[in-house]
Amino acid sequence: MTDLSAFPVSTKWRAQHPDRLQLYSLPTPNGVKVSIMLEETGLPYEPHKVSFETNDQTSPAYLSLNPNNKIPSIIDPNGPGGKPLALFESGAILIYLAEKTGKFLPADPALRYQAIQWVMFQMGGIGPMFGQLGFFHKFAGKDYDDKRPRDRYVAETKRLLAVLEGQLAKHRWVAGDEYTIADIAIFPWVNNLVGFYDAGEIVGIKDFPQVLAALEAFRQRPAVIAGLAIPA
Repeated sequence: MTDLSAFPVSTKWRAQHPDRLQLYSLPTPNGVKVSIMLEETGLPYEPHKVSFETNDQTSPAYLSLNPNNKIPSIIDPNGPGGKPLALFESGAILIYLAEKTGKFLPADPALRYQAIQWVMFQMGGIGPMFGQLGFFHKFAGKDYDDKRPRDRYVAETKRLLAVLEGQLAKHRWVAGDEYTIADIAIFPWVNNLVGFYDAGEIVGIKDFPQVLAALEAFRQRPAVIAGLAIPA
């Protein structure tokens, strides 16, 4: 049996199936990127909920795995060379899982880097900007009398959606005609924007029909339906 005792995180979240990939996460846009990818690839995995309500993410056990105290993180007991590998940062995990399975990342180098560039577009733009909009539109920031911060993130979100709209007007999926990790990175955030953040109206989401069509196609994938609810 695989031994994960070298990882302190395993003392707080005990693995029932240590031979499977261990996922430490929450069903947030960043978290479900990895659960969707795992569902899409069919890799056996065991999910563990990292509860922000009880500050699990700041516990010594979790910080030993991810010093940035964010989710998601993984331990792959069957990493490179057959040795366990721990990883954090959702974009890095997506690339790793794509390379491990040979799925959702083109083999052709040019196409591969085109997909990766759109993953970086999400990591550097869509995630931070949509997240800030959520804060100022739905959470504590909505009570600020000064609406300039909110309007700044509304404008930037619209700009990013326009970039996506232009790309999707030319291709079926973000990085081309094939579904890739770029879509798995981006569409959980778009889904969150119009769903959990309830910001569709304020950003004029109906002005981006290609984005909405691709989002609907994304939502209909069985792996997406499953992954959006993991960990329960």
